[in-house]
Amino acid sequence: MILTKWKCFIPGRPNTEWEGGFFPLTMEFSDDYPTKPPKCKFPAGFYHPNIYPSGTVCLSILNEEEAWRPSITVKQLLLGIQELLDNPNPNSPAQSEAYMAFTQDLPRYKREVKKQTAKYPPPS
Repeated sequence: MILTKWKCFIPGRPNTEWEGGFFPLTMEFSDDYPTKPPKCKFPAGFYHPNIYPSGTVCLSILNEEEAWRPSITVKQLLLGIQELLDNPNPNSPAQSEAYMAFTQDLPRYKREVKKQTAKYPPPS
């Protein structure tokens, strides 16, 4: 049996607004993997400038027409997504509300991130 849908968690990095969060992420691998990247999604409505409202992660290493390479490991993908949480790419917006707050009202953006982080505590 081939496992094509994985449930993962991305821990928020220490000393960031994401610290303390344990963010659920699904990774779906097609039959074309590793030629094509997996689809990575947070829950719908996840608040982040580079996460579509559907929860799909917008990241160059997950795009076969940009930076995807078959040699990229699952660990590298997860670390890249973790890095993206605290370092959004303003040149690749996927969600207008979070993008506008991140680029025009950083204190509000940070407050929203902290609220979201509180919704995803580590499992007990």
